Amino acid sequence: MSLAAERPRRASPFRSFELVAGLVLAGGMTLAVLLSPWLFPDGGMGVNLMARLTAPFTDWNHILGADPLGRDVLGRVITGGRISLAVGVLSVAGAVVIGVAMGLVAGFYRGVWDVIVMRFADIQLALPFILLAITFMAIIGGGLVNIILLMIVSQWVQYARLVRGQVLTLREREFVLSARSFGVSDFNLIRHHLLPNLMGPVIVLVTLNVANNILLESSLTFLGLGVDPSTPSWGGMLADGRTYLQTAWWVSVFPGLAILFTVLGLNLLGDWLRDRLDPTGRTSR
Repeated sequence: MSLAAERPRRASPFRSFELVAGLVLAGGMTLAVLLSPWLFPDGGMGVNLMARLTAPFTDWNHILGADPLGRDVLGRVITGGRISLAVGVLSVAGAVVIGVAMGLVAGFYRGVWDVIVMRFADIQLALPFILLAITFMAIIGGGLVNIILLMIVSQWVQYARLVRGQVLTLREREFVLSARSFGVSDFNLIRHHLLPNLMGPVIVLVTLNVANNILLESSLTFLGLGVDPSTPSWGGMLADGRTYLQTAWWVSVFPGLAILFTVLGLNLLGDWLRDRLDPTGRTSR
């Protein structure tokens, strides 16, 4: 039995628009990033001082212009998406695995384990992210792997609390009590009855957190706490171009638009998924 079958769903043209727009924005950027090794073999690192600060749409070799070192802005934007998307996807994947496991155990078995996990979660949620990030980076240093670890450590709590709340509700429902009466083991009960019914809200949170982590990575790199400045990344390009905003706006604007469109597309997909997968989040339209 699934909770999704308990409430009728009404079709909404706006929801279809969210799906199409989300796929076009986020999917198009993801596809471009995946094809970047073939589209831009030099990784956007080719220096041509003769093309320094070339304006957009004035040179077919630099459609979106060139930066202060003559590097192609389009190539750097597409290549820089590898970092942001890798951080967004890998950090969320790690947080989901840890958070869902912790939340399942805490909500299903309760007792001392529940108290320990939830109080630890409360303490971590009370810490400002920027303070945690500065402390974390000061101890273990920057870099791509460390940023991913930072986001896993800071975000698994969200999934643990969400899953725990769902499990506390589901464990008292009739289909779970019926399975218990037939002697179903705890492992099979969690695997076949709890997980399928709580993954809807988790998937919705995943799409929103991928978008959020792209913003966080760009922000940390902009502040100098992220990846190596020599590695093309959207946050790094924003930082490099801030001194040229009045004379060469395209150096910062196009990476900013890439962040905007990708995050907007993921948020639209998250809204669509919430409507499709989370029965408590559906609206009557």
